[in-house]
Amino acid sequence: MEATFIIIREDLLVDPVTIVAEGVLIGRLPTCELLLNHPSVSRLHAGITSADGEYYIRNLRPSNPILLNGTKLEDYEALTDGDVLGIGPFALNVAFMQGALAIKVALQIAASPTDAIVKREASGLWDLPTTVHLEIPSDITPGEAEAAAGHKKKAPARKAKPAESSSKALDVFWDKRITAATKTVRPSPLFPLTGRPSGKAQSVWSPTTDLRRRWPGSMLLWGVVPIAIFSIVGALFYAKAFAPAPISDAHTRANMNLKPTIANRTNAGSCTSCHAWSTSMQSQCSTCHTTDAFKATVIAPHVNAGIGCVDCHAEHRGAQFNAMDGALLSCFGCHIDQNQKTFNGKRVATPHGGTFGYPVVNGHWKWTGLDAEEIAQRKDSLKLERLPSDSEDQWRSKQFHAVHI
Repeated sequence: MEATFIIIREDLLVDPVTIVAEGVLIGRLPTCELLLNHPSVSRLHAGITSADGEYYIRNLRPSNPILLNGTKLEDYEALTDGDVLGIGPFALNVAFMQGALAIKVALQIAASPTDAIVKREASGLWDLPTTVHLEIPSDITPGEAEAAAGHKKKAPARKAKPAESSSKALDVFWDKRITAATKTVRPSPLFPLTGRPSGKAQSVWSPTTDLRRRWPGSMLLWGVVPIAIFSIVGALFYAKAFAPAPISDAHTRANMNLKPTIANRTNAGSCTSCHAWSTSMQSQCSTCHTTDAFKATVIAPHVNAGIGCVDCHAEHRGAQFNAMDGALLSCFGCHIDQNQKTFNGKRVATPHGGTFGYPVVNGHWKWTGLDAEEIAQRKDSLKLERLPSDSEDQWRSKQFHAVHI
């Protein structure tokens, strides 16, 4: 059944509006007949319709409170002349005029229904003037206004709930009305509709964030995008930008200049020869440096300590870097008393008693030398051969110089 509603906005500089409809929607959605634009107001917050000769207000979002004369509205409630509704910071004064329901909207600064529920007796926020002195819209003559004032509906005993049959009819009406209202909203940045359910399913849809500041995410996004673009360009066209220092000349050559060769292919300055997504650098290096004349090996103590080729033969130390010299220098960086790191639970110390000289005492080698297994493993690289005439000291001297030269 259609009813007449008169909307009077004190919070906006607009003329009173008369609406003839089955009901009016109240909320933040642009399709609502009574638009209350505030983040504390739901998109579809409340609705007023007529049934059984009464005007009933329904809270369409129970999680967002509505106050009726300072009391929280649960579901349906009949309106009487002089009622005051609190929705967000808005106060809605209700009056009956010539069979029409007049709603006068006022904005209460810094007020909210939640505050009023807690402090309504003390704060007085919702002790607002009633609609006794509402201004009549301009299309009503002074005589009609005077007659309306004389025949204003007396406040009857409040009828809290509609009849069961009327309640079901109102439920069906509002379900259809909500569906229609949500479908007519045009997509916009303030009201995104992508993937949004309709009808009753919209109850699981999260509220819009049209008033949320977007700049933190935007600045992060536009900060990451240029960095990613420059990184990709650098990786493709200027790989040196990512290197801590130039690689050695041996790894920039396109032709082999050592005979016999100690690598099965030239590097030609390629990063992917050593760095790969799915293979470790240790595996890449040992695969390349395996030829008929040379085989990359790691002594057993280093294997047990978790030390590989790249720990001693590190790259990016300059164009003139020599792998063998770098390995010898790396020994002094690890085998030193100041190294607090443990290897298999053991620590290393400065060799030869800290003298950095030959481990010889009274003309005899105190260094125990290499064990048979290590000599066999490094046979090709060390090229050790013990002659029948070699004494134990001479044999240890050969081992020592083969290891360190």
